[in-house]
Amino acid sequence: MRRLRNERGAALIETAVTLPLILLVSVGIFEFGRAYQTWQVLTNAAREGARQAVLLDPTEDQIKTTVKNYITDGGLPNAATTTITVLRNQPFGAGTASRITVDYPFSFMVLNPIVKLVAPTSTTGTAITMHSTALMRNEG
Repeated sequence: MRRLRNERGAALIETAVTLPLILLVSVGIFEFGRAYQTWQVLTNAAREGARQAVLLDPTEDQIKTTVKNYITDGGLPNAATTTITVLRNQPFGAGTASRITVDYPFSFMVLNPIVKLVAPTSTTGTAITMHSTALMRNEG
């Protein structure tokens, strides 16, 4: 009986120590999963723009609109702030190719506010620029 009285608060202390760590790992998994999904949408948007650039004869604005529409349809906010670079008829092997580059500002939803609570001057978790490029050979 005496031993049980001495260990009454041990479970509460163990929970208080481990719960923040488990929550931090869970938030990290969530945030980096979201970042990976965003990068996949950007990669596919660049591919769609490159595909349109090599198969059809669109204007640069039409290609940029296709990429922005893909980003919006992918559920990403801030499609308007995305930087899209279109380079057509670039030398590639024996022919030419079109290169579409997409730069997107990605912000961490949960990680940045948590880090700011712990260390207000830290830059961990601040917005980053994701970069994706697609290169496709021109036909003909």
